[in-house]
Amino acid sequence: MTKTETELAGALRERLKIISDEESRRDPEQHVKRLQEISDRIETLVATLPQPIPPRLAHFLDRRSYDKALEFLEDRRH
Repeated sequence: MTKTETELAGALRERLKIISDEESRRDPEQHVKRLQEISDRIETLVATLPQPIPPRLAHFLDRRSYDKALEFLEDRRH
């Protein structure tokens, strides 16, 4: 994986952690803010991915199927 792909995978993992963080959900305003920040980070990383992006990854990212995008990236590591 490229450095950007590694960073993207990390951001996608962070997004999952935020989503599942029960304590964070107790403060909805802060929870939404955290989700927006990580979503912005993901979008920035997607925009800087080396071209061409693999078609399946591009499909997942375009559809915001971030779980599948993370799975795709993790499979490429092996």
